[in-house]
Amino acid sequence: MTLHFAVFGHPVAHSLSPQIHELFGKQCGISLAYSITDTAARGFKDSFETFVALGGTGANVTAPDKSAAFDFCARHSNRAMRAKSVNTLVQRSGEWFGESTDGSGLLRDLRDRLDVDLHDLRVLLIGAGGAASAVAPALLDAGIAQLVVANRTRTRAYDLIDRLGDDDRTRACTLDELAAQGRFDLVVYAATPADAAQCATWPTGIVSDTSTFIDLNYGARALATLTWAAQAGVTNLSDGLGMLIEQAADSFEIWHGVRPQTTEVYSALR
Repeated sequence: MTLHFAVFGHPVAHSLSPQIHELFGKQCGISLAYSITDTAARGFKDSFETFVALGGTGANVTAPDKSAAFDFCARHSNRAMRAKSVNTLVQRSGEWFGESTDGSGLLRDLRDRLDVDLHDLRVLLIGAGGAASAVAPALLDAGIAQLVVANRTRTRAYDLIDRLGDDDRTRACTLDELAAQGRFDLVVYAATPADAAQCATWPTGIVSDTSTFIDLNYGARALATLTWAAQAGVTNLSDGLGMLIEQAADSFEIWHGVRPQTTEVYSALR
């Protein structure tokens, strides 16, 4: 029997999730169909309920619907509760259960592909929206020394660190205040591609040739920030394709009980 899955969000036409899960399914001998649903016209709840009525089995969620997916689910994992964000839905005991695999996907990509040991690092997280909220708890759990959240508006940055509840290791600032924050070992860009033009104003002193830079967007959507990082002297840099594949593998394991290998899928899509 073919199982039906989909990714929900807006914009979502660019998503590589269908290709990723098709490759995972072939690798693991699992028959599945995976589609794309843009929620701009009908919103997440109506779009997802229609999908389920037509036989949908489970789903992934991307921006801007991760908070709506959190609200929709009757039950949540501890990770989803901390992030107040859901990117993976699965039905358990007749209820929709929400999980967040973004943080675990980022950590695995940093560790296994970019060779980053997060322990005691100073980390800059640019953005305070859904993507930032999803990965921030995982970064703290990995043992970093400090997390600085920088955002266009101070209020949203402080809202995020307040939710994290780790006053000793977190601080917030605006993007205009970056020059006073010193150098970071790791910079994670978690804002939208539309905001990436602001990178031209970032001070190059926040990174060095020993820093790592990752944009959670991927492909052409990450070109502006990666260009900035390279010009600032960063050599260990990446877009978010690896994270996308790793978080997808975590979702796949939740749905099917087996975690696929990711290296060959990354090579195929790179």
